[in-house]
Amino acid sequence: MKSIILAGGVGTRLWPLSREKYPKQFLKMNGHSLFQETYLRSLKLSSPDEIVVVTGEPYEYHVINQIKELGYSIPREHVLKEPVGKNTLPAVMWGMKVLYDESGDCTAAVFPSDHMLDAAASDVISSSEGLAEDCLVVFGIKPDSPQTGYGYVKAGVPVKNGYFVDEFKEKPDAETAQKYLDEGYLWNSGMFLLSTKVFFGEVMKFRKDIYDEFFSGSLNYHNIDGISMDYGILEKSDKVAVVPLNLSWNDLGSFRSMYAVGDKDESGNCGDALFVRSQNNFVSSGGRKIALLGVENIAVIDSGDAVLVCNLDDTESVKELVNFYLEKGDDIAKIHKTVFRPWGSYTTLEEKNFYKIKRVTVNSGSVLSLQKHHHRSEHWVVASGCAEITLGEEVRTLTHGESTFVPAGFMHRLRNPGMIPLEVIEVQIGEYLEEDDIVRFDDAYGRQ
Repeated sequence: MKSIILAGGVGTRLWPLSREKYPKQFLKMNGHSLFQETYLRSLKLSSPDEIVVVTGEPYEYHVINQIKELGYSIPREHVLKEPVGKNTLPAVMWGMKVLYDESGDCTAAVFPSDHMLDAAASDVISSSEGLAEDCLVVFGIKPDSPQTGYGYVKAGVPVKNGYFVDEFKEKPDAETAQKYLDEGYLWNSGMFLLSTKVFFGEVMKFRKDIYDEFFSGSLNYHNIDGISMDYGILEKSDKVAVVPLNLSWNDLGSFRSMYAVGDKDESGNCGDALFVRSQNNFVSSGGRKIALLGVENIAVIDSGDAVLVCNLDDTESVKELVNFYLEKGDDIAKIHKTVFRPWGSYTTLEEKNFYKIKRVTVNSGSVLSLQKHHHRSEHWVVASGCAEITLGEEVRTLTHGESTFVPAGFMHRLRNPGMIPLEVIEVQIGEYLEEDDIVRFDDAYGRQ
């Protein structure tokens, strides 16, 4: 069995933790990110060279580096980079086409990269392979409460280890959600099990334009309509079956859902904070001291450079705040204090008009581009690890506590030749300190 991981979402409902440049699937929550947990889940069904990841172009190296952290590698041709998001049907189609080109007819499990799921689900998915020979298989979650943030599936006549689908329902209001719960509907998990034979046949039947684009031999992703699996295929096909998963699952789509799976004290509070006369609150402190006094049903989220405070019942609407910042052109909706690069990351520690202080982390064996800046000089202090410094024609090595100065307009490069991460404190001085003041002359990652 093959696996396809969909890792292109932005996760706006989890702002300020999740942002455009570093969305929720890559955030480290309990040691691993949700993407890493999904990859490990896929390994129970597939070998590393049978896993395809569909993601956005900005996330290519998040995918590669986070898989590397787990001790595995992924073929570069299995990281499919969408130049623009087109929803789930084109993403799944692309993954299935790549697997078909490599292996011929096959079956693939499709996973969103940002869900929590009980490990026992792998057994249910494996046992559904026979059903996928004839049907598009959807996995439904048995609800434990009336939720308005999920789509619903109604199971019909039994077939093998599942049921033919009678109908799909979009996200309901609270009253309708209770009705669906009472009538035995399942949540639509967004996980599928698909055979190339059945899937391609249904795509050709209902979205021949998408089928033709992928099989034309000259794929232009921009030409494809953006459409979901549900709207494009599943709601039209009579070959759809649902397999119930009576297991713990959460799409972590809002802070309310994160609260639902978190550990709580005797007053229903969740998170690292001091709670006094407060009940049923959720706090993500980001390491800062936070105290709540005399409040209830509140979410407090501190990301270091932004703080969100809202009613827990309003967390589905956080994306409205993101849209507000986007309309203002405020990068707080896109970029964290820590920005990830193919070689590692940097964190902005302090910033004023004419200086900026960063902590630069370079992964073992990684190297920054050979570059220069027109408007700023830089002072580097090695905090830990070993740094190979290129300054003009000179190459030298600095270790813990040693430093160097890079004048404006001077060609330079930083490399980590060691076995542990290199950490450098970088002080930038100049009248213009933005990231577009970089002229690259050579780059190991193919960046311009």
